[in-house]
Amino acid sequence: MNNSERTRRQLMIRFIQDFFDGRLTETIDRIPIEMRPRNYQADRCCIYKDRVMLRYRLMALMGFGMEEEIDESRLLKSYLDDAIKGNNNTKPILTVCTVGCAGCVDSHVQVSNTCVGCFARPCVSICPKKAVTVINQRSTIDRTKCIDCGRCMTVCPYKAIIRNPLPCEDACPVGAIGKNEEDRVRINFERCIYCGKCFRACPFSTIMIRSELIGILQSLKNGKRVVAMIAPSITEQFPGNIEQLFVSLKLAGFSDIIEVALGAERTTQCEAEEFFERMERGDKLMTSSCCPAWIETVKKHLPEIAPMVSETPSPMAFTGKMVAEQYQDAVKVFIGPCLAKRCEAQSDPNVDFVMTFEVLGALLAAKQIDIKSVTAEPLKHPAASYARNFAKSCGVTEAILHEINDETFKNKQHPKIEEKFINGLDRKSLNLIKMYAKGNQPDNFLEVMVCNGGCIGGPCSLAR
Repeated sequence: MNNSERTRRQLMIRFIQDFFDGRLTETIDRIPIEMRPRNYQADRCCIYKDRVMLRYRLMALMGFGMEEEIDESRLLKSYLDDAIKGNNNTKPILTVCTVGCAGCVDSHVQVSNTCVGCFARPCVSICPKKAVTVINQRSTIDRTKCIDCGRCMTVCPYKAIIRNPLPCEDACPVGAIGKNEEDRVRINFERCIYCGKCFRACPFSTIMIRSELIGILQSLKNGKRVVAMIAPSITEQFPGNIEQLFVSLKLAGFSDIIEVALGAERTTQCEAEEFFERMERGDKLMTSSCCPAWIETVKKHLPEIAPMVSETPSPMAFTGKMVAEQYQDAVKVFIGPCLAKRCEAQSDPNVDFVMTFEVLGALLAAKQIDIKSVTAEPLKHPAASYARNFAKSCGVTEAILHEINDETFKNKQHPKIEEKFINGLDRKSLNLIKMYAKGNQPDNFLEVMVCNGGCIGGPCSLAR
Protein backbone atom coordinates (compact mmCIF):
# COMPACT_ATOMS: atom_id res chain seq x y z
CA MET A 1 0.00 0.00 0.00
CA ASN A 2 1.57 3.27 -1.11
CA ASN A 3 1.09 6.65 0.53
CA SER A 4 -1.74 7.68 -1.82
CA GLU A 5 -3.72 4.51 -1.10
CA ARG A 6 -3.05 4.74 2.63
CA THR A 7 -4.29 8.34 2.83
CA ARG A 8 -7.33 7.59 0.68
CA ARG A 9 -8.37 4.64 2.83
CA GLN A 10 -7.74 6.43 6.14
CA LEU A 11 -9.98 9.26 4.96
CA MET A 12 -12.73 6.84 3.92
CA ILE A 13 -12.64 5.07 7.28
CA ARG A 14 -12.88 8.35 9.19
CA PHE A 15 -15.69 9.58 6.94
CA ILE A 16 -17.73 6.37 7.37
CA GLN A 17 -17.17 6.20 11.13
CA ASP A 18 -18.36 9.76 11.65
CA PHE A 19 -21.35 9.20 9.38
CA PHE A 20 -22.61 6.20 11.35
CA ASP A 21 -21.85 7.96 14.65
CA GLY A 22 -24.13 10.79 13.50
CA ARG A 23 -21.46 13.47 13.87
CA LEU A 24 -20.15 13.90 10.33
CA THR A 25 -21.98 17.20 9.92
CA GLU A 26 -20.05 18.61 12.89
CA THR A 27 -16.66 17.04 12.10
CA ILE A 28 -16.32 17.08 8.32
CA ASP A 29 -14.73 20.52 8.08
CA ARG A 30 -12.22 19.59 10.76
CA ILE A 31 -11.13 16.27 9.24
CA PRO A 32 -8.42 17.81 6.98
CA ILE A 33 -6.96 19.72 9.95
CA GLU A 34 -7.07 16.72 12.29
CA MET A 35 -5.52 14.41 9.71
CA ARG A 36 -2.81 16.96 8.93
CA PRO A 37 -2.13 18.88 12.18
CA ARG A 38 0.35 21.76 12.27
CA ASN A 39 3.27 19.60 13.42
CA TYR A 40 2.73 16.98 10.68
CA GLN A 41 5.53 16.59 8.15
CA ALA A 42 3.93 17.69 4.91
CA ASP A 43 3.60 15.24 2.01
CA ARG A 44 3.43 18.04 -0.53
CA CYS A 45 4.98 21.50 -0.54
CA CYS A 46 3.25 22.52 2.69
CA ILE A 47 0.73 21.35 5.24
CA TYR A 48 -1.91 23.69 3.79
CA LYS A 49 -1.78 22.05 0.38
CA ASP A 50 -2.11 18.67 2.09
CA ARG A 51 -5.28 19.91 3.77
CA VAL A 52 -6.69 21.32 0.53
CA MET A 53 -6.17 17.97 -1.17
CA LEU A 54 -7.99 16.23 1.68
CA ARG A 55 -10.82 18.72 1.29
CA TYR A 56 -11.23 17.91 -2.40
CA ARG A 57 -10.98 14.21 -1.69
CA LEU A 58 -13.85 14.57 0.80
CA MET A 59 -15.83 16.39 -1.86
CA ALA A 60 -15.23 13.48 -4.26
CA LEU A 61 -16.40 11.03 -1.57
CA MET A 62 -19.65 12.99 -1.52
CA GLY A 63 -19.93 12.92 -5.33
CA PHE A 64 -18.58 16.39 -6.12
CA GLY A 65 -15.66 17.44 -8.29
CA MET A 66 -13.33 20.38 -7.84
CA GLU A 67 -14.70 21.89 -11.04
CA GLU A 68 -18.07 22.36 -9.30
CA GLU A 69 -16.55 24.56 -6.61
CA ILE A 70 -17.69 28.09 -7.36
CA ASP A 71 -17.12 29.50 -3.87
CA GLU A 72 -13.87 28.37 -2.21
CA SER A 73 -15.16 29.47 1.18
CA ARG A 74 -18.11 27.09 1.02
CA LEU A 75 -17.98 24.64 3.92
CA LEU A 76 -17.80 20.90 3.40
CA LYS A 77 -20.84 20.68 5.66
CA SER A 78 -22.84 22.43 2.95
CA TYR A 79 -21.72 19.90 0.35
CA LEU A 80 -22.69 17.11 2.75
CA ASP A 81 -26.18 18.57 3.15
CA ASP A 82 -26.59 18.60 -0.63
CA ALA A 83 -25.27 15.05 -0.95
CA ILE A 84 -27.71 13.75 1.68
CA LYS A 85 -30.56 15.46 -0.20
CA GLY A 86 -29.41 13.79 -3.41
CA ASN A 87 -28.22 17.03 -4.99
CA ASN A 88 -24.76 15.67 -5.73
CA ASN A 89 -23.74 14.86 -9.27
CA THR A 90 -21.64 11.69 -9.58
CA LYS A 91 -21.22 12.15 -13.34
CA PRO A 92 -18.72 12.00 -14.87
CA ILE A 93 -17.24 9.25 -12.74
CA LEU A 94 -13.73 10.70 -12.63
CA THR A 95 -12.61 14.18 -11.65
CA VAL A 96 -9.19 15.84 -11.72
CA CYS A 97 -8.08 17.92 -8.76
CA THR A 98 -5.85 20.36 -10.63
CA VAL A 99 -4.55 21.88 -7.38
CA GLY A 100 -2.40 18.79 -6.87
CA CYS A 101 -1.49 18.31 -10.53
CA ALA A 102 1.77 20.20 -10.82
CA GLY A 103 4.61 17.74 -10.49
CA CYS A 104 4.60 16.01 -13.88
CA VAL A 105 6.18 17.19 -17.11
CA ASP A 106 4.92 16.27 -20.56
CA SER A 107 5.89 12.81 -21.74
CA HIS A 108 8.95 13.11 -23.96
CA VAL A 109 12.22 11.51 -25.01
CA GLN A 110 15.35 13.03 -23.46
CA VAL A 111 19.07 12.43 -23.19
CA SER A 112 20.33 11.43 -19.74
CA ASN A 113 23.73 12.24 -18.24
CA THR A 114 25.08 8.80 -19.15
CA CYS A 115 25.54 9.89 -22.78
CA VAL A 116 29.26 9.75 -23.76
CA GLY A 117 28.97 11.25 -27.23
CA CYS A 118 30.13 8.07 -28.95
CA PHE A 119 31.73 8.14 -32.38
CA ALA A 120 29.03 5.95 -34.00
CA ARG A 121 26.22 8.36 -33.11
CA PRO A 122 23.38 6.04 -34.18
CA CYS A 123 20.83 8.35 -32.54
CA VAL A 124 21.74 11.09 -35.02
CA SER A 125 21.53 8.91 -38.11
CA ILE A 126 18.26 7.16 -37.22
CA CYS A 127 16.19 10.25 -36.31
CA PRO A 128 13.60 10.80 -39.09
CA LYS A 129 13.25 14.50 -38.24
CA LYS A 130 16.95 15.34 -37.75
CA ALA A 131 16.12 16.41 -34.21
CA VAL A 132 19.26 14.88 -32.67
CA THR A 133 22.63 16.60 -32.84
CA VAL A 134 25.84 16.30 -30.85
CA ILE A 135 26.96 19.39 -28.94
CA ASN A 136 30.07 19.32 -26.75
CA GLN A 137 30.32 15.53 -27.12
CA ARG A 138 26.77 14.93 -25.94
CA SER A 139 23.62 14.18 -27.89
CA THR A 140 21.00 16.91 -27.74
CA ILE A 141 17.36 16.66 -28.81
CA ASP A 142 15.58 19.64 -30.37
CA ARG A 143 12.10 19.44 -28.85
CA THR A 144 10.64 21.59 -31.62
CA LYS A 145 11.52 18.88 -34.15
CA CYS A 146 11.20 15.72 -32.04
CA ILE A 147 8.09 13.59 -32.61
CA ASP A 148 8.81 11.25 -29.67
CA CYS A 149 9.03 8.20 -31.92
CA GLY A 150 11.65 6.66 -29.62
CA ARG A 151 13.91 5.33 -32.38
CA CYS A 152 16.94 7.00 -30.81
CA MET A 153 16.19 5.14 -27.58
CA THR A 154 16.27 1.77 -29.30
CA VAL A 155 19.68 2.24 -30.93
CA CYS A 156 21.63 3.94 -28.12
CA PRO A 157 24.28 1.40 -26.97
CA TYR A 158 24.51 3.04 -23.53
CA LYS A 159 20.73 3.29 -22.96
CA ALA A 160 21.41 6.95 -22.37
CA ILE A 161 18.25 8.16 -24.13
CA ILE A 162 15.14 7.63 -22.05
CA ARG A 163 11.47 8.51 -22.07
CA ASN A 164 10.32 10.86 -19.34
CA PRO A 165 6.74 9.70 -18.77
CA LEU A 166 3.50 11.45 -17.91
CA PRO A 167 2.16 8.50 -15.89
CA CYS A 168 -1.56 9.02 -16.42
CA GLU A 169 -1.14 9.69 -20.14
CA ASP A 170 1.13 6.69 -20.63
CA ALA A 171 -1.32 4.44 -18.76
CA CYS A 172 -4.34 5.44 -20.86
CA PRO A 173 -4.84 3.00 -23.75
CA VAL A 174 -7.08 5.33 -25.78
CA GLY A 175 -5.43 8.75 -25.52
CA ALA A 176 -8.17 10.24 -23.36
CA ILE A 177 -5.97 12.15 -20.93
CA GLY A 178 -3.17 14.69 -21.19
CA LYS A 179 -2.03 18.21 -20.34
CA ASN A 180 -4.12 21.21 -21.34
CA GLU A 181 -2.98 24.71 -22.24
CA GLU A 182 -2.67 25.53 -18.54
CA ASP A 183 -0.27 22.58 -18.07
CA ARG A 184 -2.80 20.67 -16.01
CA VAL A 185 -4.18 17.22 -16.69
CA ARG A 186 -7.58 17.06 -18.32
CA ILE A 187 -9.71 14.03 -19.20
CA ASN A 188 -11.51 13.95 -22.53
CA PHE A 189 -14.68 12.12 -21.56
CA GLU A 190 -15.69 11.69 -25.20
CA ARG A 191 -12.73 9.31 -25.47
CA CYS A 192 -12.57 7.97 -21.89
CA ILE A 193 -13.50 4.30 -21.40
CA TYR A 194 -13.41 4.54 -17.56
CA CYS A 195 -10.84 1.77 -17.27
CA GLY A 196 -9.32 3.59 -14.26
CA LYS A 197 -5.72 3.09 -15.39
CA CYS A 198 -5.03 6.82 -14.97
CA PHE A 199 -6.54 6.74 -11.47
CA ARG A 200 -4.15 3.99 -10.46
CA ALA A 201 -1.12 5.51 -12.23
CA CYS A 202 -1.32 9.09 -10.91
CA PRO A 203 1.56 9.53 -8.40
CA PHE A 204 0.05 12.72 -6.95
CA SER A 205 -3.39 11.18 -6.32
CA THR A 206 -5.07 14.01 -8.19
CA ILE A 207 -7.37 11.83 -10.30
CA MET A 208 -10.33 11.03 -8.07
CA ILE A 209 -13.54 9.03 -8.20
CA ARG A 210 -16.88 10.76 -7.64
CA SER A 211 -18.19 8.26 -5.14
CA GLU A 212 -21.75 7.03 -4.58
CA LEU A 213 -20.88 6.37 -0.95
CA ILE A 214 -23.41 8.74 0.62
CA GLY A 215 -26.38 6.99 -1.02
CA ILE A 216 -25.13 3.58 0.12
CA LEU A 217 -24.42 4.72 3.70
CA GLN A 218 -27.84 6.37 4.01
CA SER A 219 -29.56 3.21 2.82
CA LEU A 220 -27.65 1.11 5.37
CA LYS A 221 -28.19 3.53 8.24
CA ASN A 222 -31.89 3.99 7.51
CA GLY A 223 -32.49 0.24 7.74
CA LYS A 224 -33.46 -0.29 4.12
CA ARG A 225 -33.15 -3.70 2.55
CA VAL A 226 -29.74 -3.39 0.91
CA VAL A 227 -28.54 -6.33 -1.17
CA ALA A 228 -24.84 -6.67 -1.94
CA MET A 229 -23.98 -8.18 -5.29
CA ILE A 230 -20.33 -9.18 -4.98
CA ALA A 231 -18.09 -9.58 -8.03
CA PRO A 232 -16.29 -12.92 -8.55
CA SER A 233 -12.89 -11.30 -7.94
CA ILE A 234 -13.72 -10.58 -4.30
CA THR A 235 -12.31 -13.87 -3.03
CA GLU A 236 -8.77 -12.67 -3.75
CA GLN A 237 -9.23 -9.30 -2.08
CA PHE A 238 -9.96 -9.98 1.57
CA PRO A 239 -8.63 -12.34 4.24
CA GLY A 240 -10.64 -15.36 5.31
CA ASN A 241 -12.94 -17.35 3.06
CA ILE A 242 -16.05 -16.36 1.14
CA GLU A 243 -18.38 -17.80 3.80
CA GLN A 244 -16.80 -15.52 6.43
CA LEU A 245 -17.03 -12.59 4.03
CA PHE A 246 -20.77 -13.11 3.58
CA VAL A 247 -21.29 -13.02 7.35
CA SER A 248 -19.09 -9.90 7.62
CA LEU A 249 -21.20 -8.10 5.02
CA LYS A 250 -24.33 -8.88 7.01
CA LEU A 251 -22.65 -7.51 10.14
CA ALA A 252 -21.90 -4.36 8.14
CA GLY A 253 -25.62 -3.89 7.51
CA PHE A 254 -26.38 -5.63 4.21
CA SER A 255 -29.66 -7.54 4.27
CA ASP A 256 -28.57 -10.18 1.83
CA ILE A 257 -25.55 -11.04 -0.30
CA ILE A 258 -25.50 -12.72 -3.68
CA GLU A 259 -22.56 -13.77 -5.78
CA VAL A 260 -22.40 -12.14 -9.21
CA ALA A 261 -20.81 -15.44 -10.24
CA LEU A 262 -24.38 -16.80 -10.24
CA GLY A 263 -25.10 -14.29 -12.99
CA ALA A 264 -21.88 -15.44 -14.67
CA GLU A 265 -23.36 -18.93 -14.91
CA ARG A 266 -26.23 -17.48 -16.92
CA THR A 267 -23.88 -15.36 -19.03
CA THR A 268 -21.83 -18.45 -19.82
CA GLN A 269 -24.85 -20.42 -20.98
CA CYS A 270 -26.25 -17.61 -23.13
CA GLU A 271 -22.88 -16.64 -24.61
CA ALA A 272 -22.17 -20.26 -25.58
CA GLU A 273 -25.56 -20.50 -27.31
CA GLU A 274 -25.01 -17.17 -29.04
CA PHE A 275 -21.57 -18.23 -30.25
CA PHE A 276 -22.94 -21.36 -31.91
CA GLU A 277 -25.81 -19.42 -33.50
CA ARG A 278 -23.40 -16.85 -34.92
CA MET A 279 -21.03 -19.47 -36.31
CA GLU A 280 -23.92 -21.41 -37.89
CA ARG A 281 -25.12 -18.29 -39.71
CA GLY A 282 -21.64 -17.69 -41.10
CA ASP A 283 -20.10 -15.14 -38.72
CA LYS A 284 -16.32 -15.27 -38.52
CA LEU A 285 -15.84 -13.81 -35.04
CA MET A 286 -17.59 -13.08 -31.76
CA THR A 287 -16.04 -11.14 -28.87
CA SER A 288 -16.94 -11.32 -25.19
CA SER A 289 -19.22 -8.68 -23.67
CA CYS A 290 -18.80 -8.84 -19.88
CA CYS A 291 -16.10 -6.13 -19.51
CA PRO A 292 -17.81 -2.70 -19.49
CA ALA A 293 -14.58 -0.85 -20.29
CA TRP A 294 -14.32 -3.00 -23.42
CA ILE A 295 -17.89 -2.08 -24.36
CA GLU A 296 -17.02 1.61 -23.91
CA THR A 297 -13.94 1.07 -26.10
CA VAL A 298 -16.09 -0.37 -28.87
CA LYS A 299 -18.60 2.49 -28.66
CA LYS A 300 -16.00 5.25 -28.75
CA HIS A 301 -13.02 3.82 -30.62
CA LEU A 302 -13.85 0.60 -32.49
CA PRO A 303 -17.33 0.93 -34.00
CA GLU A 304 -16.26 -1.37 -36.83
CA ILE A 305 -16.11 -4.34 -34.46
CA ALA A 306 -19.47 -3.60 -32.76
CA PRO A 307 -21.43 -6.16 -34.86
CA MET A 308 -19.05 -8.86 -33.61
CA VAL A 309 -19.53 -8.14 -29.91
CA SER A 310 -21.72 -10.60 -28.01
CA GLU A 311 -25.18 -9.32 -27.15
CA THR A 312 -25.33 -11.47 -24.01
CA PRO A 313 -25.84 -9.39 -20.82
CA SER A 314 -23.02 -9.24 -18.29
CA PRO A 315 -22.99 -11.23 -15.04
CA MET A 316 -23.89 -8.04 -13.16
CA ALA A 317 -26.93 -7.49 -15.38
CA PHE A 318 -28.20 -11.04 -14.87
CA THR A 319 -27.57 -10.84 -11.11
CA GLY A 320 -29.34 -7.50 -10.80
CA LYS A 321 -32.36 -8.95 -12.55
CA MET A 322 -32.38 -11.93 -10.16
CA VAL A 323 -32.26 -9.63 -7.13
CA ALA A 324 -34.98 -7.35 -8.54
CA GLU A 325 -37.28 -10.34 -9.05
CA GLN A 326 -36.66 -11.61 -5.52
CA TYR A 327 -36.66 -8.27 -3.66
CA GLN A 328 -38.78 -5.63 -5.35
CA ASP A 329 -38.03 -2.97 -2.74
CA ALA A 330 -34.31 -3.66 -2.34
CA VAL A 331 -31.45 -1.22 -2.80
CA LYS A 332 -29.08 -3.12 -5.07
CA VAL A 333 -25.35 -2.47 -4.67
CA PHE A 334 -22.74 -3.99 -6.96
CA ILE A 335 -19.36 -4.41 -5.23
CA GLY A 336 -16.27 -4.87 -7.36
CA PRO A 337 -12.87 -3.53 -8.43
CA CYS A 338 -14.12 -1.78 -11.56
CA LEU A 339 -14.86 1.87 -12.40
CA ALA A 340 -16.48 1.12 -15.74
CA LYS A 341 -19.24 -0.83 -13.96
CA ARG A 342 -20.57 2.60 -12.99
CA CYS A 343 -21.19 3.29 -16.70
CA GLU A 344 -23.00 -0.01 -17.09
CA ALA A 345 -25.01 0.56 -13.91
CA GLN A 346 -26.19 3.98 -15.10
CA SER A 347 -28.19 2.29 -17.85
CA ASP A 348 -29.25 -0.74 -15.78
CA PRO A 349 -32.46 -0.23 -13.77
CA ASN A 350 -31.57 -3.23 -11.60
CA VAL A 351 -28.42 -1.70 -10.11
CA ASP A 352 -28.76 1.29 -7.80
CA PHE A 353 -25.18 1.88 -6.65
CA VAL A 354 -21.67 0.66 -7.33
CA MET A 355 -19.17 0.27 -4.47
CA THR A 356 -15.49 -0.48 -4.98
CA PHE A 357 -13.50 -3.05 -3.01
CA GLU A 358 -11.55 -0.16 -1.54
CA VAL A 359 -14.71 1.42 -0.14
CA LEU A 360 -15.95 -1.94 1.15
CA GLY A 361 -12.63 -2.43 2.93
CA ALA A 362 -13.03 0.99 4.54
CA LEU A 363 -16.61 0.15 5.58
CA LEU A 364 -15.52 -3.09 7.27
CA ALA A 365 -12.62 -1.30 8.98
CA ALA A 366 -14.89 1.52 10.15
CA LYS A 367 -17.28 -1.05 11.63
CA GLN A 368 -14.30 -2.87 13.17
CA ILE A 369 -15.24 -6.15 11.50
CA ASP A 370 -12.40 -8.67 11.32
CA ILE A 371 -13.33 -11.16 8.60
CA LYS A 372 -10.98 -13.88 9.81
CA SER A 373 -12.50 -13.88 13.31
CA VAL A 374 -16.10 -14.22 12.05
CA THR A 375 -17.82 -17.60 12.32
CA ALA A 376 -18.52 -18.84 8.82
CA GLU A 377 -21.95 -20.02 7.69
CA PRO A 378 -22.70 -22.23 4.66
CA LEU A 379 -23.76 -20.33 1.55
CA LYS A 380 -27.38 -20.80 0.51
CA HIS A 381 -26.57 -20.65 -3.21
CA PRO A 382 -22.85 -21.09 -3.89
CA ALA A 383 -21.74 -20.36 -7.44
CA ALA A 384 -19.91 -22.82 -9.64
CA SER A 385 -16.12 -22.62 -9.59
CA TYR A 386 -15.93 -21.94 -13.35
CA ALA A 387 -18.23 -18.92 -12.89
CA ARG A 388 -16.10 -17.53 -10.06
CA ASN A 389 -13.17 -17.82 -12.46
CA PHE A 390 -14.74 -15.12 -14.65
CA ALA A 391 -12.63 -12.61 -12.74
CA LYS A 392 -9.40 -13.84 -14.33
CA SER A 393 -8.16 -13.38 -17.86
CA CYS A 394 -9.19 -16.41 -19.97
CA GLY A 395 -11.91 -17.16 -17.39
CA VAL A 396 -14.79 -16.37 -19.77
CA THR A 397 -13.41 -18.65 -22.45
CA GLU A 398 -12.73 -21.45 -19.97
CA ALA A 399 -16.30 -21.13 -18.67
CA ILE A 400 -17.70 -21.43 -22.21
CA LEU A 401 -15.50 -24.45 -22.89
CA HIS A 402 -16.83 -25.98 -19.66
CA GLU A 403 -20.38 -25.22 -20.77
CA ILE A 404 -20.10 -26.92 -24.17
CA ASN A 405 -18.89 -30.08 -22.46
CA ASP A 406 -22.03 -30.07 -20.31
CA GLU A 407 -25.09 -32.24 -21.01
CA THR A 408 -26.79 -29.38 -22.88
CA PHE A 409 -24.21 -29.19 -25.64
CA LYS A 410 -22.03 -32.28 -25.63
CA ASN A 411 -24.35 -34.29 -27.90
CA LYS A 412 -24.76 -31.42 -30.35
CA GLN A 413 -22.52 -30.73 -33.30
CA HIS A 414 -20.90 -27.36 -33.02
CA PRO A 415 -17.91 -25.53 -34.44
CA LYS A 416 -14.63 -25.65 -32.58
CA ILE A 417 -13.77 -22.59 -30.54
CA GLU A 418 -10.54 -21.00 -31.74
CA GLU A 419 -9.92 -18.55 -28.93
CA LYS A 420 -7.67 -15.55 -28.43
CA PHE A 421 -7.22 -13.53 -25.21
CA ILE A 422 -6.59 -9.82 -24.85
CA ASN A 423 -5.10 -9.67 -21.37
CA GLY A 424 -5.06 -5.94 -20.67
CA LEU A 425 -5.89 -3.27 -23.23
CA ASP A 426 -3.11 -1.02 -24.53
CA ARG A 427 -2.34 0.72 -27.81
CA LYS A 428 -0.66 -2.36 -29.24
CA SER A 429 -3.60 -4.65 -28.47
CA LEU A 430 -6.00 -2.03 -29.89
CA ASN A 431 -4.21 -2.30 -33.23
CA LEU A 432 -4.47 -6.10 -33.02
CA ILE A 433 -8.23 -5.87 -32.42
CA LYS A 434 -8.56 -3.66 -35.50
CA MET A 435 -7.04 -6.50 -37.51
CA TYR A 436 -9.72 -8.82 -36.13
CA ALA A 437 -12.38 -6.34 -37.22
CA LYS A 438 -11.01 -6.54 -40.77
CA GLY A 439 -11.10 -10.33 -40.68
CA ASN A 440 -7.32 -10.65 -40.82
CA GLN A 441 -7.01 -13.11 -37.91
CA PRO A 442 -7.96 -16.81 -37.84
CA ASP A 443 -9.59 -17.00 -34.39
CA ASN A 444 -13.38 -17.04 -34.00
CA PHE A 445 -13.74 -16.09 -30.31
CA LEU A 446 -11.99 -13.09 -28.80
CA GLU A 447 -12.06 -12.53 -25.04
CA VAL A 448 -11.18 -8.95 -24.10
CA MET A 449 -10.25 -7.88 -20.59
CA VAL A 450 -9.18 -4.25 -20.35
CA CYS A 451 -7.40 -4.75 -17.01
CA ASN A 452 -4.23 -6.82 -16.87
CA GLY A 453 -5.03 -10.23 -15.41
CA GLY A 454 -8.75 -9.60 -15.78
CA CYS A 455 -11.06 -8.11 -13.14
CA ILE A 456 -8.66 -9.12 -10.39
CA GLY A 457 -6.38 -6.40 -11.76
CA GLY A 458 -9.10 -3.72 -11.60
CA PRO A 459 -8.14 -0.16 -10.59
CA CYS A 460 -9.90 -0.40 -7.22
CA SER A 461 -8.54 -3.78 -6.20
CA LEU A 462 -7.02 -4.20 -2.76
CA ALA A 463 -4.74 -7.14 -3.61
CA ARG A 464 -2.60 -6.99 -6.75
